[in-house]
Amino acid sequence: MAAITRKEARAEVFHLLFETEFHPEASPEEIYALSREDREFVEDAYIRKAYFGVQEHLAEIDEIMARHSNGWKPGRITPVSRSAIRLCIFEMKYMDDIPAAVSINEAIELVKTFDDPKMRTFVNGVLHGAKVELEALAEQ
Repeated sequence: MAAITRKEARAEVFHLLFETEFHPEASPEEIYALSREDREFVEDAYIRKAYFGVQEHLAEIDEIMARHSNGWKPGRITPVSRSAIRLCIFEMKYMDDIPAAVSINEAIELVKTFDDPKMRTFVNGVLHGAKVELEALAEQ
C-alpha cells in the first residue's frame, strides 16, 4: 500500500475519534484494530500517535476545550465538532512539527465537511482561544 498524505491521515484520526464517541464500551485499541480491518487504512505513525495521544490526554484536552467553549460543556458540542476540536488541540499541544494555523484550518475543513455549517464559527472560536492559551503557556 502507498503512503498517505498528512491530510488523509488526519481525516482517519478524525474518523477514529468520531467512532470512539459511539462505542464507550470499546477500548481505543479495539476501535483502532476494527477500523483498520473495516477501512483497510494504511498503518501510519501520525495516525497512531494522534489517535492514542488524544485518548491518553483526553481529560486535559477537554478541559482546554471547555475553557474556550463559552460555557458549553464538551458533551453539548456535536460529536463531529468535538472530535475535530480534540484532534486540533492535541496537535497544537503535542505535535510541534505542525503549525497551529494548519491544525486549525484542517479542523475547520473537517467541520465544514461533516457538521452543520453553523458550527464552523463556534469551532474556530474555541480553537483560536485554545491556541492563544497554549502559546502563552509555551512562552512561560
